[in-house]
Amino acid sequence: MQSSIFNDLDIDVSRISVPSYIAIEGPIGIGKTTLATRLAETFNYEILLEDAEENPFLERFYQDRRGNALPTQLFFLFQRMRKLKDLMQGELFQQVRVSDFLIEKDPLFARVTLDDDEYRLYQAVYDKIIEDLPKPDLVVYLQAPTHTLYQRVQKRGNPMERTIDLDYLQQLNDAYTQFFYHYDDTPLLIVNTAEINLAEGDQDYHNLVRYLLSGVTGRHYYNPHPIQ
Repeated sequence: MQSSIFNDLDIDVSRISVPSYIAIEGPIGIGKTTLATRLAETFNYEILLEDAEENPFLERFYQDRRGNALPTQLFFLFQRMRKLKDLMQGELFQQVRVSDFLIEKDPLFARVTLDDDEYRLYQAVYDKIIEDLPKPDLVVYLQAPTHTLYQRVQKRGNPMERTIDLDYLQQLNDAYTQFFYHYDDTPLLIVNTAEINLAEGDQDYHNLVRYLLSGVTGRHYYNPHPIQ
């Protein structure tokens, strides 16, 4: 199946390097799940999704961030940890090769939303459970200006996200920028999505796939122009 897909994309199979485990990251509204789903279909990979809707504290968090930050953050941490642990305990790890989260970025949300005492508690828990979890072969970090994120969040119309404001998105965007500025645990592809449509634009998506398959090592920046 992969060969026919690569032919459709005009990719020379003999010259490509396909990462075996890809993690997609970026702030709210950037399109992580959409890109992860498209990559899973393209590569015939199984997908591991964050499933934010499973978090019973999330709606309360958006209504009162200060009062519900800690349980929301801990639920996400344990949820992501459990998903990765489950992979390590079975043959599924050989099949699940693209995810819409990187657990190592989890503390950046905690730093934005928790007070100092809560963050120390969170960090103590995080440090205990993060050991020995599998790392991706490639991280794709999607970025865009904050006003673009805000427009995308409003467009998708998730009722829980109606109270998200520009200030909160700016905080998150800045936190992601700082995190990935220092990130060097795995190869990293930083993709500027401000002017491209990876959800609906096939040509934009195909160009990204070609770049991804060219063999990303170290840190790379992908700053494409929109397809006219």
